[in-house]
Amino acid sequence: MKYDLEERSYKFAADVREFVGKLGNSISVVEDGKQVIRSSGSVAANYIEANDALSKKDFLYRIKICRKESKESVLFLRLLDVSSNEIYTNKQEELIKEATELMKIFGTILHKSK
Repeated sequence: MKYDLEERSYKFAADVREFVGKLGNSISVVEDGKQVIRSSGSVAANYIEANDALSKKDFLYRIKICRKESKESVLFLRLLDVSSNEIYTNKQEELIKEATELMKIFGTILHKSK
């Protein structure tokens, strides 16, 4: 199971990078794009770290970061203004949905690990 979530979080980060790369170069897109690239990558990286945790406390800490970074990804994805392009709007909605699902998965892991 952990490897499926590792792959899923990796794919989310890769999809965010591809999406942001297709957007324009306005100041808001550049700044919000940087933030969402960082937060989406952090989800994947911290999940890998959680799987290699040295203790349960370390595992839970990393999962909390995953959940936090998923929430942050939702925020910055929502801030990206793509309203003038239906294809980008659809992709934005898909990524927001995935970030929200990841956030819920990490929340469930935290709840069941206590």
